Amino acid sequence: MEENPLPEIPAVSVALVRNDRVLLVKRALPPSQGLYAFPGGKVEAGETLEEAARRELMEETTLGGARLRPLETIFIEGARDNHPLDYRLTVFGADYVGGDAVASDDAATAAFYTLADMAALPLADSVFTIAERLLAPGGGEAGFDPLIGLATDKLPGHKD
Repeated sequence: MEENPLPEIPAVSVALVRNDRVLLVKRALPPSQGLYAFPGGKVEAGETLEEAARRELMEETTLGGARLRPLETIFIEGARDNHPLDYRLTVFGADYVGGDAVASDDAATAAFYTLADMAALPLADSVFTIAERLLAPGGGEAGFDPLIGLATDKLPGHKD
């Protein structure tokens, strides 16, 4: 088995649900530049995954969320996107609490989309599948991944 030579960075994203829509941003920077994805980014030293998820949601969209809960953990191989880092991404579900999405930080756009809307967009990997599960009746109440215990752990510091 070949070892992965790229550093692996902890990251988070947030699938914020408002009625039958999920918040997506169009990524302005790598990885996944130009694709629509849940708002998110790297975990900063000393943050829990949930703290990072709340911060990234606010930084990229000016929105907050309620009932953040880990849904899935995904490995993102940076080499596929000519990016020098690999990511271990924890996706959180969250409930909309109000306000208007305003794209900022490294998001080019921020808006809520239905599944039908998403079917016509260039999406980052796993976005449609996660949104579909989250919007299903009772979706997002139970995690999809056995690693969700990580969500309450502090992560060690890391440098880019």
